[in-house]
Amino acid sequence: MEKNQNENKIQPQRGKGRYYFLTAMLLIYAGAYLFEPQKTLKSLEISGHLFVDLIPVLIFVWLIMALINYFLKPQKVKKLMGKESGWKGWLLAIILGIISHGSVYAWYPLLKDLKNHGMREGLIAGFIYSRAIKIPFIPLMIYYFGLKFFIVLTIYMIIGAILEGLLLEKI
Repeated sequence: MEKNQNENKIQPQRGKGRYYFLTAMLLIYAGAYLFEPQKTLKSLEISGHLFVDLIPVLIFVWLIMALINYFLKPQKVKKLMGKESGWKGWLLAIILGIISHGSVYAWYPLLKDLKNHGMREGLIAGFIYSRAIKIPFIPLMIYYFGLKFFIVLTIYMIIGAILEGLLLEKI
């Protein structure tokens, strides 16, 4: 009798922890409201605005995930960013990290999806690390610190992204 391949995979536990966290947050806010109602309401208002600001990014990432699931099959991801990807995988992860925008938290579901399709964990770390290079800030950085500083810093950040990813893979 043949075993199902999914039986051998470790599944993340989806326990009651998320409910405990939600309950704890509700209790904290209720307690804070008793002592400082105005500040608590202001905090909730700021959180609401942050959530509304994140909605377009979350929709964008969700659409990218849907497109990846539709067009990009696990074999293709393994070829582009799997164990056999070599320097091309690093180059792709670094470039995608540099050009990605928005909150990094919005990218986590996409990266998890890519990991499930075969992306190396080191490339995920390289992607996240290289997000520190922000394209909109490049002219400002050059203006304030000079072109030479920008080039050296960018090279060091790319090297750091690769080293971070390689170290993660060794651990």
